[in-house]
Amino acid sequence: MAVYVGCVNWQTIASLVIVALAAAGLLWGRFRRRKFDFHRDTHCGCTSPSDSPTHQSILFHARKGQRPQVIVKKK
Repeated sequence: MAVYVGCVNWQTIASLVIVALAAAGLLWGRFRRRKFDFHRDTHCGCTSPSDSPTHQSILFHARKGQRPQVIVKKK
């Protein structure tokens, strides 16, 4: 162990510190408490806005030298 510590340069130490900080950040994100979300945490049975029967899509069409068009399509 003492032989290895003697041959470690500053670049190896810096890379190990970066890896340790990245691992700590990933673990913190995994185990930290999440923010309260009404739909996820209460399971109230309400539908989300994406589940509504009227879906719309917006199409933006523009060509050089022509007037741009915005088309709203209902599905």
